[in-house]
Amino acid sequence: MVNKKTDTELGMDAVITRRDLIHDAGMAALAMALCPSIVAAAPEKPAPAASSPSAADYPPVRTGMRGSHPGAFESAHALAREGRSFPEPVDLDQHFDLVIVGAGISGLAAARFYQQRFGADRRILLLENHDDFGGHARRNEFHQAGRMVLSMGGTHNLEWWDFSATVQEFLKDHGVDVDLMRERKQFHYGDTAPNSPAMWFDAATYGENRLVVNCDLTARLDSTTIDQMPISEAGRESFKHFYAAREDLLEHLDEAQAEDYLRSISYPEFLRRHGGLTEDAVQLFAKLEHGGWGVEMRALSAQEAMESGFPGVHLLGGSWDGEGWDYPVAMWPDGNASLARLQVATLIPGVAPGTTAANVAVARFNYAELDRPGNPVRLRLNSTVINTANTEDGVAVSYINDGKVLRVTAGHCVLACYHSIIPHLCPELPQSQREALEYQVKHPLLLTNVLIRNTDALDTLGIDGVRCPGRLMERLFTFRGINTGGYEHAIDDSGPVALVFWGSISPPADAVDIKSQLRASRAIMLGMSFEDYEREVRTVLDGLLGPAGFDVRRDILAITVNRWPHGYAYEYLDLWDPDWPEDEAPHEIARKPFGRIAIANTDAAATAYTHTAIEQAWRAVQGLPTRRPAGFSEDPGQP
Repeated sequence: MVNKKTDTELGMDAVITRRDLIHDAGMAALAMALCPSIVAAAPEKPAPAASSPSAADYPPVRTGMRGSHPGAFESAHALAREGRSFPEPVDLDQHFDLVIVGAGISGLAAARFYQQRFGADRRILLLENHDDFGGHARRNEFHQAGRMVLSMGGTHNLEWWDFSATVQEFLKDHGVDVDLMRERKQFHYGDTAPNSPAMWFDAATYGENRLVVNCDLTARLDSTTIDQMPISEAGRESFKHFYAAREDLLEHLDEAQAEDYLRSISYPEFLRRHGGLTEDAVQLFAKLEHGGWGVEMRALSAQEAMESGFPGVHLLGGSWDGEGWDYPVAMWPDGNASLARLQVATLIPGVAPGTTAANVAVARFNYAELDRPGNPVRLRLNSTVINTANTEDGVAVSYINDGKVLRVTAGHCVLACYHSIIPHLCPELPQSQREALEYQVKHPLLLTNVLIRNTDALDTLGIDGVRCPGRLMERLFTFRGINTGGYEHAIDDSGPVALVFWGSISPPADAVDIKSQLRASRAIMLGMSFEDYEREVRTVLDGLLGPAGFDVRRDILAITVNRWPHGYAYEYLDLWDPDWPEDEAPHEIARKPFGRIAIANTDAAATAYTHTAIEQAWRAVQGLPTRRPAGFSEDPGQP
């Protein structure tokens, strides 16, 4: 029987786990009153105030439950899930040329493209339901002993190398040098240490805690490594046969027939039927795309999996070098949060004067300047939009802020929010467009950052990245070795570091179709408290690193759970979606402009990439009517 450690043994009662880096006593009391579970770990020795901003006025340093945090989604759920109506809004008598719903990368890009099309002096308001801008590009900032440690809270990188002219010009406009960023990146998702990547088998699932180093299922495993796996003997033998086989099992089919077949079966079924793997061997693959695609492997076809670098081509007459699959990416030390910061600094210079691509990662941002009256561009946080409507004079936008229902007006509106909420915000849309918008169900995404005191235990084990097939969050890695934007964190720095748990949450087995899987994962994610996530983190790190001297009570300094129930954009998958004719796919119907309302964001491209967020912002702005209603373009005196 496996001995389960108590919460006390795991350090759940440690004083540091009940603080939220909130230095202002009043703010801390308010946070506790609203939701005790949002208050999480903090450094035992906070940095001096000069280098450790207060969470009361600087969201990036807030820990605990982040991402879709308490207060960010309740009004939207009341509208969409419960059909709740709201009181008549109070008119603010604030008039803008453009109101943008959502201050993620796409919404911020829409503001910039609007300036370029209609004039730099155009009055723009961005309404964001979260307490920070950037959308999924969320910055996590830790301060320990006078030192700032950065990590990503969502969108990772610029992961394409053939950007469109629109994206290239946009990056140039913001001073981004992708080639230089690549040169300054040593980070490789936990595959740089001598014994990485590794797999950790936990006692609760496999009967014992066992770390198997240099173990990567996407590479060619040798018999010695396979023999260390605590699965059945039959499972280990099936792995040996699978990795050693070299044949063409579909030689009786022509190329088109073979591809059609591979797109018709799931990857796990391919591994069972053609790879000869036992069920316990197949299950080790189940969560490998929790981070990259945000789905279980059973949601992907064999063709999609192998196109993504998973093994199998060696059974189809293809060559396989066993080195895995990779492509070049450019990264900032806080993920794409630095791109969002560059965008905000460009739109509202007073927020961070002098900010450039060369110093954006370390620049100080004054959030009090985001919604300053008189600025051409204003960004209003904690503002959940509940209605947008075309009017005779333009567009009216109603939103909730601090419990009040308010309304502003504009000449144009861009909805840079996810598609499935739009029919509830804009109920007058045509039925066909409403159905198209509701077709896309976003993929849940989870990034939990754990600030640890040092890397001593990891260094003892010789690892910096581990897969945990039996645990809630399948993958973890150290986040260092990205030296851009003025920030330096050497890949071999053994001091405080963010340990990133990256993935999603497995749906139950009875969630069969893809949308049922995604919705079930989302429900589980939202149903878990911060303490549930914290307990999982402590259990994993105690079992994985404890034997190498890691003390979960002493060495965990902060925990930030970046929970994104509506994460990656819905991408059409072989097993679940038709091959839509051109211009008839749901996302193409869904993104059509409606009067003076246009639609942006990655959902509008059905691909979850930062460059598509930018491209869709450009498309949305170009689709806005040229003529602006009277009364909205020449009124300089807004409140």
